[in-house]
Amino acid sequence: MVRHIVLFKLADEAEGRSKAENALIIKERLEELKNTIPVIRKIEVKINLSEASADNHDVILESEFDTLEDVRTYAVHPEHIKVGEFIAKVRTSRAAIDYEF
Repeated sequence: MVRHIVLFKLADEAEGRSKAENALIIKERLEELKNTIPVIRKIEVKINLSEASADNHDVILESEFDTLEDVRTYAVHPEHIKVGEFIAKVRTSRAAIDYEF
């Protein structure tokens, strides 16, 4: 199994919405991918507490796949690309890791 974890820092405002609003949109859109992309075994998105350190990332995606090839399939899936295009408009940075467990 492979765990794919991604952290995002978001702009305070982007696409006419606040950071909190965009974080919720990201959460909803990413978690919805479970219903569209069959290689996803598990996907959870969490939003950093607003009162937590401003140095923290704002959103974390934790997902699980059978293989790294499945992660690659997910990455190029048209529905994932649509979500990624939105995230690219509202994020200021991204960090990721893929590991076997």
